[in-house]
Amino acid sequence: MNLFTGESSDEYFGGEVPPSVRRLFDEAAGAPPQRIEALLWTAHASAPDCLPVYYLLYKFHASRRQFDLAERAATRGIAVAARQAGLAPDWRNVQPGAADFAVNGPARFWLFSHKALAFICLRTGRMNEARELVEHIGRLDPTHGLGDEVIASLLAGSSGQA
Repeated sequence: MNLFTGESSDEYFGGEVPPSVRRLFDEAAGAPPQRIEALLWTAHASAPDCLPVYYLLYKFHASRRQFDLAERAATRGIAVAARQAGLAPDWRNVQPGAADFAVNGPARFWLFSHKALAFICLRTGRMNEARELVEHIGRLDPTHGLGDEVIASLLAGSSGQA
């Protein structure tokens, strides 16, 4: 069972999961929050190139309003995904066409994790940073397949502008 979706699935967002990490994820399902956190950071330590670990970490911490830890996980995951996808380390230097962001894989994970980072920025009152990220995501994903327009709407609602 997927730890966060509750679906009967062996698939995790971000790609393949080594069996040792899968066991940690399985143990985390239904565990108390402190145990989940320990298991997820253990998974990170044992498989630092496994993108689903970062996804679960930032989703877990954001859901607990631990935005500093969520941001740390998202930022680390973004760096790993950039390396795996062959993208520039600085998101501002990634241009449309640098990768196929519509196909599941490191590039899509990279872009999706920037959306998560924009949400974290929004929740921590860093509106300009969130707005910059959302605008760049929109340039890289003009079909809005990742749902960045939701964050754009939240930003517009919080500032009275689009």
